[in-house]
Amino acid sequence: MFTAHPEYSDITPTQYEAAYNWLRKNGLLDDVRNPRPVHDRVFRLAVSESGSPWFTDADLLIRDPGELPQDALMAAKALELTADEAFAHIQSVWGKVDTARREQIGLAGELTLVELLTAEVPARIEHVAAHSDGYGYDIAVHANKASAHIEAKATMRRGRLTLYLSRNEYETMRRDPAWQLVAVRLTADLALLSVATVPREWIVAQVPVDPGLYGRWESCRLEVPPEVPEKGIPALLPLFAGDAPAKIAGTAAD
Repeated sequence: MFTAHPEYSDITPTQYEAAYNWLRKNGLLDDVRNPRPVHDRVFRLAVSESGSPWFTDADLLIRDPGELPQDALMAAKALELTADEAFAHIQSVWGKVDTARREQIGLAGELTLVELLTAEVPARIEHVAAHSDGYGYDIAVHANKASAHIEAKATMRRGRLTLYLSRNEYETMRRDPAWQLVAVRLTADLALLSVATVPREWIVAQVPVDPGLYGRWESCRLEVPPEVPEKGIPALLPLFAGDAPAKIAGTAAD
Protein backbone atom coordinates (compact mmCIF):
# COMPACT_ATOMS: atom_id res chain seq x y z
CA MET A 1 0.00 0.00 0.00
CA PHE A 2 2.82 2.43 0.84
CA THR A 3 4.39 1.99 -2.54
CA ALA A 4 1.27 1.69 -4.74
CA HIS A 5 -1.49 3.81 -3.13
CA PRO A 6 -1.46 7.34 -4.61
CA GLU A 7 -1.88 9.00 -1.17
CA TYR A 8 1.18 7.21 0.27
CA SER A 9 3.38 6.59 -2.75
CA ASP A 10 5.87 9.23 -1.63
CA ILE A 11 6.53 7.31 1.63
CA THR A 12 9.21 4.65 1.41
CA PRO A 13 8.93 1.43 3.44
CA THR A 14 11.92 2.61 5.49
CA GLN A 15 10.21 5.91 6.32
CA TYR A 16 7.03 4.06 7.21
CA GLU A 17 8.91 1.69 9.51
CA ALA A 18 10.69 4.61 11.23
CA ALA A 19 7.37 6.40 11.80
CA TYR A 20 5.69 3.22 13.00
CA ASN A 21 8.48 2.53 15.49
CA TRP A 22 8.31 6.14 16.76
CA LEU A 23 4.55 5.85 17.33
CA ARG A 24 4.97 2.51 19.07
CA LYS A 25 7.90 3.68 21.24
CA ASN A 26 5.88 6.64 22.49
CA GLY A 27 2.80 4.57 23.26
CA LEU A 28 0.48 6.10 20.70
CA LEU A 29 -0.42 2.69 19.29
CA ASP A 30 -1.48 1.40 22.71
CA ASP A 31 -3.35 4.48 23.95
CA VAL A 32 -6.47 3.83 21.84
CA ARG A 33 -8.98 5.00 24.49
CA ASN A 34 -7.50 8.47 24.86
CA PRO A 35 -10.28 11.00 24.06
CA ARG A 36 -7.81 13.55 22.65
CA PRO A 37 -7.73 13.42 18.82
CA VAL A 38 -4.81 11.49 17.38
CA HIS A 39 -3.46 14.41 15.35
CA ASP A 40 -3.36 16.55 18.53
CA ARG A 41 -1.41 13.89 20.41
CA VAL A 42 1.00 13.33 17.55
CA PHE A 43 1.70 17.08 17.28
CA ARG A 44 2.24 17.53 21.03
CA LEU A 45 4.58 14.55 21.15
CA ALA A 46 6.45 15.68 18.04
CA VAL A 47 7.00 19.11 19.58
CA SER A 48 8.21 17.81 22.95
CA GLU A 49 10.45 15.13 21.40
CA SER A 50 11.79 17.11 18.47
CA GLY A 51 14.82 18.61 20.20
CA SER A 52 14.18 21.86 18.33
CA PRO A 53 16.40 24.59 19.82
CA TRP A 54 13.49 27.03 20.14
CA PHE A 55 11.44 24.74 22.41
CA THR A 56 13.27 25.45 25.68
CA ASP A 57 12.66 29.19 25.21
CA ALA A 58 9.20 28.86 23.66
CA ASP A 59 7.72 31.09 26.34
CA LEU A 60 9.86 34.00 25.14
CA LEU A 61 10.23 33.24 21.43
CA ILE A 62 6.63 32.36 20.63
CA ARG A 63 4.18 34.81 22.14
CA ASP A 64 1.42 34.42 19.54
CA PRO A 65 0.59 32.17 16.54
CA GLY A 66 2.33 34.58 14.18
CA GLU A 67 5.69 33.74 15.78
CA LEU A 68 5.50 29.97 15.25
CA PRO A 69 8.75 28.59 13.78
CA GLN A 70 8.70 27.05 10.31
CA ASP A 71 9.13 23.44 11.46
CA ALA A 72 6.18 23.75 13.83
CA LEU A 73 4.04 25.26 11.08
CA MET A 74 4.95 22.43 8.71
CA ALA A 75 4.07 19.81 11.33
CA ALA A 76 0.78 21.58 12.07
CA LYS A 77 -0.09 21.72 8.38
CA ALA A 78 0.69 18.01 7.90
CA LEU A 79 -1.62 17.19 10.83
CA GLU A 80 -4.33 19.62 9.66
CA LEU A 81 -4.01 21.91 12.66
CA THR A 82 -4.49 25.65 12.47
CA ALA A 83 -1.77 28.02 13.67
CA ASP A 84 -3.93 28.91 16.69
CA GLU A 85 -4.31 25.24 17.60
CA ALA A 86 -0.58 24.61 17.15
CA PHE A 87 0.24 27.63 19.33
CA ALA A 88 -2.10 26.40 22.10
CA HIS A 89 -0.55 22.92 22.04
CA ILE A 90 3.00 24.30 22.21
CA GLN A 91 2.12 26.54 25.15
CA SER A 92 0.53 23.62 26.99
CA VAL A 93 3.35 21.14 26.31
CA TRP A 94 6.06 23.66 27.14
CA GLY A 95 4.34 24.51 30.42
CA LYS A 96 4.31 20.88 31.57
CA VAL A 97 7.92 20.24 30.56
CA ASP A 98 9.05 23.52 32.11
CA THR A 99 7.27 22.82 35.40
CA ALA A 100 8.91 19.41 35.77
CA ARG A 101 12.33 20.81 34.84
CA ARG A 102 11.94 23.78 37.19
CA GLU A 103 11.19 21.45 40.11
CA GLN A 104 14.36 19.46 39.37
CA ILE A 105 16.53 22.56 39.04
CA GLY A 106 14.92 24.21 42.06
CA LEU A 107 15.69 21.26 44.34
CA ALA A 108 19.27 21.11 43.02
CA GLY A 109 19.64 24.82 43.75
CA GLU A 110 18.44 24.44 47.32
CA LEU A 111 20.74 21.49 48.02
CA THR A 112 23.84 23.09 46.53
CA LEU A 113 23.19 26.29 48.48
CA VAL A 114 22.71 24.35 51.72
CA GLU A 115 25.99 22.58 51.01
CA LEU A 116 27.80 25.87 50.38
CA LEU A 117 26.42 27.55 53.50
CA THR A 118 27.11 24.54 55.70
CA ALA A 119 30.71 24.38 54.52
CA GLU A 120 31.56 28.07 54.59
CA VAL A 121 29.29 30.02 56.94
CA PRO A 122 29.99 29.98 60.72
CA ALA A 123 26.37 29.44 61.71
CA ARG A 124 23.83 26.67 62.04
CA ILE A 125 22.21 25.98 58.68
CA GLU A 126 18.73 24.48 58.54
CA HIS A 127 17.11 23.31 55.30
CA VAL A 128 13.56 24.04 56.41
CA ALA A 129 12.03 23.27 53.00
CA ALA A 130 13.10 19.64 53.50
CA HIS A 131 10.34 19.18 56.07
CA SER A 132 7.79 21.89 55.22
CA ASP A 133 7.02 24.23 52.30
CA GLY A 134 4.94 26.56 54.48
CA TYR A 135 7.72 28.76 55.87
CA GLY A 136 7.90 31.06 52.86
CA TYR A 137 11.64 30.40 52.56
CA ASP A 138 13.88 27.38 52.06
CA ILE A 139 16.95 27.78 54.28
CA ALA A 140 17.40 29.28 57.74
CA VAL A 141 20.78 30.61 58.86
CA HIS A 142 20.84 30.72 62.66
CA ALA A 143 23.43 33.08 64.12
CA ASN A 144 23.49 35.88 66.69
CA LYS A 145 25.12 38.44 64.42
CA ALA A 146 23.16 37.94 61.22
CA SER A 147 20.35 35.42 60.92
CA ALA A 148 18.84 34.97 57.50
CA HIS A 149 15.81 33.29 55.99
CA ILE A 150 16.75 32.43 52.41
CA GLU A 151 14.36 31.72 49.57
CA ALA A 152 16.49 30.02 46.90
CA LYS A 153 15.65 30.33 43.19
CA ALA A 154 17.82 28.35 40.79
CA THR A 155 18.57 28.77 37.11
CA MET A 156 20.86 27.19 34.53
CA ARG A 157 20.57 30.03 32.03
CA ARG A 158 23.22 32.68 31.61
CA GLY A 159 22.12 36.25 31.04
CA ARG A 160 18.54 35.49 31.95
CA LEU A 161 16.90 35.06 35.36
CA THR A 162 13.26 34.09 35.56
CA LEU A 163 11.73 33.75 39.02
CA TYR A 164 8.39 32.36 40.10
CA LEU A 165 7.31 33.92 43.40
CA SER A 166 4.39 32.58 45.42
CA ARG A 167 2.08 34.83 47.41
CA ASN A 168 3.21 33.12 50.60
CA GLU A 169 6.86 33.90 49.79
CA TYR A 170 5.97 37.51 49.02
CA GLU A 171 3.93 38.01 52.19
CA THR A 172 6.73 36.40 54.23
CA MET A 173 9.19 38.85 52.68
CA ARG A 174 6.99 41.81 53.68
CA ARG A 175 6.79 40.88 57.37
CA ASP A 176 10.18 39.17 57.86
CA PRO A 177 13.26 41.46 57.77
CA ALA A 178 15.56 38.42 57.64
CA TRP A 179 14.01 37.16 54.36
CA GLN A 180 16.41 37.08 51.42
CA LEU A 181 15.84 35.98 47.82
CA VAL A 182 19.03 34.31 46.61
CA ALA A 183 19.40 33.36 42.95
CA VAL A 184 21.54 30.25 42.48
CA ARG A 185 23.12 29.79 39.07
CA LEU A 186 23.94 26.17 38.21
CA THR A 187 26.08 24.50 35.59
CA ALA A 188 24.66 21.99 33.08
CA ASP A 189 25.65 19.30 35.62
CA LEU A 190 23.61 21.05 38.35
CA ALA A 191 26.73 22.16 40.22
CA LEU A 192 26.75 25.57 41.90
CA LEU A 193 28.31 28.30 39.76
CA SER A 194 27.42 31.52 41.59
CA VAL A 195 24.91 33.12 43.95
CA ALA A 196 23.35 36.58 43.95
CA THR A 197 20.74 38.42 45.97
CA VAL A 198 17.68 40.07 44.39
CA PRO A 199 16.80 43.25 46.37
CA ARG A 200 13.40 43.16 48.03
CA GLU A 201 12.73 46.75 46.93
CA TRP A 202 12.95 45.62 43.31
CA ILE A 203 10.56 42.73 43.99
CA VAL A 204 8.01 45.01 45.65
CA ALA A 205 8.10 47.31 42.62
CA GLN A 206 7.45 44.46 40.15
CA VAL A 207 4.73 42.24 41.66
CA PRO A 208 1.15 42.70 40.43
CA VAL A 209 -1.42 44.76 42.30
CA ASP A 210 -4.60 43.01 43.40
CA PRO A 211 -7.44 44.46 41.30
CA GLY A 212 -10.12 44.42 44.00
CA LEU A 213 -11.42 42.91 47.21
CA TYR A 214 -12.47 39.67 45.56
CA GLY A 215 -9.40 38.79 43.54
CA ARG A 216 -5.69 38.46 44.28
CA TRP A 217 -2.63 36.96 42.67
CA GLU A 218 -1.21 33.74 44.14
CA SER A 219 1.90 33.35 42.02
CA CYS A 220 3.78 35.63 39.67
CA ARG A 221 6.65 35.39 37.23
CA LEU A 222 9.48 37.91 37.39
CA GLU A 223 12.06 38.52 34.65
CA VAL A 224 15.06 39.94 36.49
CA PRO A 225 17.37 42.17 34.39
CA PRO A 226 21.08 41.22 34.65
CA GLU A 227 21.99 44.46 36.45
CA VAL A 228 19.50 43.96 39.31
CA PRO A 229 20.91 41.04 41.40
CA GLU A 230 23.74 41.86 43.79
CA LYS A 231 26.52 39.27 43.71
CA GLY A 232 26.90 37.08 46.78
CA ILE A 233 24.78 37.23 49.93
CA PRO A 234 25.58 40.58 51.59
CA ALA A 235 23.33 39.85 54.58
CA LEU A 236 25.75 37.13 55.72
CA LEU A 237 28.94 39.22 55.56
CA PRO A 238 28.76 40.34 59.25
CA LEU A 239 29.30 36.69 60.23
CA PHE A 240 32.90 36.74 59.01
CA ALA A 241 35.69 38.32 61.05
CA GLY A 242 37.97 38.48 58.00
CA ASP A 243 37.38 38.04 54.30
CA ALA A 244 34.23 36.11 53.44
CA PRO A 245 34.39 33.17 50.99
CA ALA A 246 34.32 34.35 47.37
CA LYS A 247 30.86 33.04 46.50
CA ILE A 248 29.32 34.59 49.63
CA ALA A 249 31.19 37.88 49.14
CA GLY A 250 30.30 37.95 45.44
CA THR A 251 33.92 38.12 44.32
CA ALA A 252 34.04 34.71 42.63
CA ALA A 253 34.28 34.62 38.83
CA ASP A 254 31.07 33.54 37.05
